[in-house]
Amino acid sequence: MSPLLRKPFGNHGKVHEITPASAGWRYVGFSLYRLRAGDVAAEATGDREVILVMVEGKAALAAAGQDWGVLGGRTSVFEKTPPHCLYVPNVADWRAVAETDCVIAVCSAPGRSGHPARRIGPDGITLTERGRGTNTRYINNIAMEAEDYADRLLVTEVFTPAGHWSSYPSHRHDEDDFPRITYLEETYYHRLNPASGFGIQRVYTDDGRLDETMAVADGDVVLVPRGHHPCGAPYGFEMYYLNVMAGPLRKWRFVPAPEVEWILKRDA
Repeated sequence: MSPLLRKPFGNHGKVHEITPASAGWRYVGFSLYRLRAGDVAAEATGDREVILVMVEGKAALAAAGQDWGVLGGRTSVFEKTPPHCLYVPNVADWRAVAETDCVIAVCSAPGRSGHPARRIGPDGITLTERGRGTNTRYINNIAMEAEDYADRLLVTEVFTPAGHWSSYPSHRHDEDDFPRITYLEETYYHRLNPASGFGIQRVYTDDGRLDETMAVADGDVVLVPRGHHPCGAPYGFEMYYLNVMAGPLRKWRFVPAPEVEWILKRDA
């Protein structure tokens, strides 16, 4: 199995825990909790900022000395409704008590205490269409650079219809050379509908020194340390993924793969 593909290590409680040390990089962290009603999850942020994403279900959340009430709404991520999220700065803590069975993503990056705790969504998050033809997909931007919610974190959701591609045309963001390109590590948390399905993700560099093609199952996480990283959803299976990106600069600038650059020029 590819070292970039991370399977959940259980089906209850914390089922993913990806740290900079375990990923072999510097910025992005990603954890996932699958809770039953009444379960509690709690963490201190330490030197990292966090965005909690209610992927599914509802939970009562307290963070940074405040009670944020019950967050969450959709019972299935494939409802495509805007998510309920919470930004928690570094040197703080958070606690979630599951009101229903729920899935909570914990997205993290180094923090500087530059932003206060705050709710993100569902207001202000609108499902938007991107691409054309079988490259069409749908985006819920949670905290991209237009939203000044975070020090380093960039977080978004993508829904890819069956038979379509996304994170495509292939592109990379693995050099610190703004404004041409920015260095951003990235994780993909995948879900499939039906859950018995699979998707495809390839991570590759122009020189071929990294070239991994992975079949992703429902609940898998893929690491993108560098290179291009397109995803495909086979006919019959809808794909969702939650992207977490972070690097030295909170900007998303990318360079397309040479073999697909003509597609971007045609569609411009």
